[in-house]
Amino acid sequence: MEWLSLLPPVVAIAVAIWKREVIVALLAALFVSETLLAGFNPGGGFTGMLDRATAVFESPNSTRILMFSLLVGALLYYIQYSGGVAAVVQWLTRGGYTNNARRAGLLPTFTGFAIFIETNMSILTSGIVARGLFDRFRMSRARLAYIIDSTCAPVAILILFNGWGAYLLGLIDEFQYENPVAVLAATIPLNFYALLTLALVFYTVLTTRVHGPLKTAESKMDENQVDSYEIQPTRARYMLLPVGTMIGGILFFLWLTGDGSLLAGAGAQSVLWATALAVAVAYVLLRWDGVFEHRRLVELGFQGMGKLLPVVATVLLALALGASMRGLGTGEFVAAMLGPALPVFLLAPLTFLAGAIISFTTGTSWGTYGILIPIALPLAAAMDVPPSLILAAVMGGGVFGDHCSPISDTTIISSLGAGCDHLEHVRTQIPYALVAGVLALVGYALAGLMMGL
Repeated sequence: MEWLSLLPPVVAIAVAIWKREVIVALLAALFVSETLLAGFNPGGGFTGMLDRATAVFESPNSTRILMFSLLVGALLYYIQYSGGVAAVVQWLTRGGYTNNARRAGLLPTFTGFAIFIETNMSILTSGIVARGLFDRFRMSRARLAYIIDSTCAPVAILILFNGWGAYLLGLIDEFQYENPVAVLAATIPLNFYALLTLALVFYTVLTTRVHGPLKTAESKMDENQVDSYEIQPTRARYMLLPVGTMIGGILFFLWLTGDGSLLAGAGAQSVLWATALAVAVAYVLLRWDGVFEHRRLVELGFQGMGKLLPVVATVLLALALGASMRGLGTGEFVAAMLGPALPVFLLAPLTFLAGAIISFTTGTSWGTYGILIPIALPLAAAMDVPPSLILAAVMGGGVFGDHCSPISDTTIISSLGAGCDHLEHVRTQIPYALVAGVLALVGYALAGLMMGL
């Protein structure tokens, strides 16, 4: 039964590759998972699948994520069809700030660095701001999705003055280290995957070169992509005010829900509130200026939401599958499988590999940390291995698997933020993630040898 817990993610990946359709893949994997939980009863698997999807709404945070995904569609349509995005693109290019492809690529990259406090905010802001520029310079949305996805989590896990740092501190605080903050801070130069991923992003942006499936995506471009520059520019404030409201709103609501501490704030709640407020600001602004009548604004809002219904369905099924596989114990089995009888110098690379597999199969880096850190840090203590090295391996492995996983929430949101087909984003990002992942794996082996482990 333990080995069978790996079947749902294998089915998800196989069907996604075969059918090139993520929703069918998630449905198939969820059905397999629930059938296993029902004692190999396909009838119980079918009803369990429906109940598991329904149970997603029992979690307020999961419901907020789904609502926020819909509202983002309305916001994107408001700022795009009002001419606000085109006006910002025109302002940036005429001012010389983004007058070529390299500078256009640097904009979402630096935005990702600047907004390290919350990954969803980083992804959405970077994607929304840069969409029109990437259209103008004929760079694919897949390239934009790669840049924002490969910037947000690596930056968040290196800077650590955010929810990631608070969460990790909470996990390692149980091990009674003399200075947990120092242990966490020491992971920064040892987080090889995050550092290598950012290096590849800068290589892509500064050279403007792309390789592999991403190069193919560049040559054909997305036929469904709406080129923002085909919409006549009007006023930049139609984009800047709503987007500024969203950014400022997230920060304010994080501060509010955290009782004065951004790190302690409720992320999903803050993002939903801020996005709803941004939609309201966009509506009032466009109605006040007479850009659209009320009926047209309602139509645009629902059209934007409808455009993102496949994304919402993907998020719903990914959340349901993650919960189902937790019931199967997939993550715990992978961690236990790689744990015993490890050579000391291989502890770090195999921990990185375990984190990657768990994150890839469950679609969550945070969930991976919750599963693996309580196993890996005691192993490090027993083998006299520096805890920061093993913690960095867990952290990097979780992000690596997350970048490769078609059921990862951040991967889905990156596709959403860039306006890119989800499976195309996964397919074009994997080669870059694999390069960084293999180099990180070698780096951890060398680090173990150099430390005399």
